[in-house]
Amino acid sequence: MMNLQLPGATPTIGPTRLLIGNAWKEGSGEPMSTFDPATGAAIANVAVAGKEDVDAAVRSARTAFELGAWSRMDAADRGRLLYRLADLVAGEREALAALESYNCGMKIGDARDVVGLVIDSLRYYAGWCDKIEGTTIPIRGGHFAYTRRQPVGVVGQITPWNFPLLMLAWKWGPALAAGNCVVMKPAEQTPLTALRMGELALQAGFPEGVINIINGPGETVGDWLVTHPGVDKLAFTGHVETAKIIQRRAADTLKRCTFELGGKSPLVVFDDCDLEEAVAGAYSANYWHAGQCCSAGSRVYVQDGIREEFVSRLAQKVQARRLGHQLDERTDQGPQISTEQLDKILHYVAGAQQQGARLVTGGTRVGDVGNFISPTIFDGVHDQMAIAREEVFGPVASILEFDDPGRILSRANDTPFGLAAAVYTRDIDKALGFAEKVNAGYVWVNCYFVIDAAMPFGGMKQSGNGRENGAAALEHYTELKSVIVGRKGTFA
Repeated sequence: MMNLQLPGATPTIGPTRLLIGNAWKEGSGEPMSTFDPATGAAIANVAVAGKEDVDAAVRSARTAFELGAWSRMDAADRGRLLYRLADLVAGEREALAALESYNCGMKIGDARDVVGLVIDSLRYYAGWCDKIEGTTIPIRGGHFAYTRRQPVGVVGQITPWNFPLLMLAWKWGPALAAGNCVVMKPAEQTPLTALRMGELALQAGFPEGVINIINGPGETVGDWLVTHPGVDKLAFTGHVETAKIIQRRAADTLKRCTFELGGKSPLVVFDDCDLEEAVAGAYSANYWHAGQCCSAGSRVYVQDGIREEFVSRLAQKVQARRLGHQLDERTDQGPQISTEQLDKILHYVAGAQQQGARLVTGGTRVGDVGNFISPTIFDGVHDQMAIAREEVFGPVASILEFDDPGRILSRANDTPFGLAAAVYTRDIDKALGFAEKVNAGYVWVNCYFVIDAAMPFGGMKQSGNGRENGAAALEHYTELKSVIVGRKGTFA
């Protein structure tokens, strides 16, 4: 059942220009529109940066880092600014959730939860500001030797369209806590919450040039940021093929790059599991935010003795999902971000059927307005099918049967990706053994999508390098410097 009437008042639209040096500026590029993915209606026209705007943003960040108030600020004061920003976000939780929902298609209840994660992340890193420490090291000769961690400098950050606000917080938090300055390019489809966060950062009192936001396409604005010699580090969340381009383009300046990319995560269900818990986990893993999650558990391996009941229970839950406008409180699943993404998903659905997978439910476009697809389950999927090897990025679960527990680990690892994995079993030895051997940077046992600011998040293989969240993220935003102080004698 669908209801595409926009419920209630339209969310308030904040700034739509570029934030450079604490001033809102018109871009020299051609403005572009953002759209409501549920209706296709334009939301706002947003300024687009030209190359000179990117240069200005990087110069602003460089000045703030080397000469401005930020360079002289005590670490504890940086923490107070981050705490203040988190408090401002908390005060606008509902408005930010509505704007995020409206722009990226995330259902409003999930958007509220995401804003809560944003607040947690900012507060977590606020607490780190005055706790980034070096060490003293005993060396030969009795010299005084120590290390210190210093900020990298100017960091370029490029965020995706599926979780615009959360990915911003995951990148701003460690970068600012370590004392860096930021030039961020949000996804061209979903810049509105990033721009509003820029406005809140100004209200919080961040000094001039510490946070800069430039809008526009990745092919131009993103590329200028990636290749700019004034950018010391780059953090990117998005598609693996884009990351490969970025790594090549950044090679001439040898800037440090970290990537949080996609995945084809295995979710393994053993026959000794709590079946209700496992079905609920697979449901969340495949259909949260209409499947538009890099860590979606879309390869669901189910042991043969319980496969039929598992599929039946999952289908009942999936068929009860209510599709509708993302701002409607009754909606279980909102739209895909774009017609292009919808067409990509439908292409995979058609290909899976041609390769012999059995369509259990869903797999069709819903309505003729907006970008909706019915939540989908395929059974009888084999490891070499495209739907089992490639990232669909939509509400599509692939069920793969296994009978030999001894082979499931090799099948789970047979992928170029390694972002996340999950296992459902009552056998703790089996669970911990799987967690140890599976090639994934983030593993859930008898749960899914449990995310915390303190837990490092990132992948192996073509799911990226580096980590976001936790103390691990701070390592990517700091340089380690060794200092040796010569000593000629000893104190008598």
